[in-house]
Amino acid sequence: MNTVRKLGLTLAVALALGASTVASAQTIGYNTRTGDVWVDNRLGEINDYGRQYRDPFIGEMTGNYGAPRSLITELLDQRRWSPGDVYYACAIASVLNLPCRDVVREYDRNPGQGWGNIAKRMGIKPGSPQFHALKRGTANTYDRWGYPISVDRDVRVDWSQHGPGKGKGGNKAGKGKASAAHHDGMDHGPGNSAKGHGPDHGKGQGQGRDEGKGKGGDKGKGDKGKGNGNGKPQ
Repeated sequence: MNTVRKLGLTLAVALALGASTVASAQTIGYNTRTGDVWVDNRLGEINDYGRQYRDPFIGEMTGNYGAPRSLITELLDQRRWSPGDVYYACAIASVLNLPCRDVVREYDRNPGQGWGNIAKRMGIKPGSPQFHALKRGTANTYDRWGYPISVDRDVRVDWSQHGPGKGKGGNKAGKGKASAAHHDGMDHGPGNSAKGHGPDHGKGQGQGRDEGKGKGGDKGKGDKGKGNGNGKPQ
């Protein structure tokens, strides 16, 4: 009986230690609670986007949020920040007109407390004009990624289905500032590269007249009559 009791006590202690370890693990790392369910959902989707489409994500952070590429790669690679955390740090910085690194330092002082607390300490309270600016900025980012959304309207975006080259927006060109990544000739939005407008939809450069059709079904520019040009996507 004593042996059974000892085994039972040992098992109970092991289970308690295991539960404590799990609870501890759950509190380590970054907490994306912002105080707004809509924003929390968007950060989860942005996290998915950044993991699947690294270069377009970094391009958004550098080109439209003004963060140094070296900082973004440091956070993602060396410090293992999630893309959602990287995005929100730089989004807060953009609203406050501060360097993204300042927000990162503020988070480092109080890790694990959630972005809602970070934003409050930096003067952005839920419902404030700055907080609404954060939400509009998120919607603008989705627009540049080819999936327009409305602030506070329920939506679920699966970026594996709507990412670069697969987007809801078809061959929608990105808006906003041109990012550094937009100049490398890669695909940075649904169906768009830095130079093109999607397959078989480039502007023609035909030498004929009256928009004569060139090779590949593209239209060549001209005045009147049939064209003899070879329309090529730009």
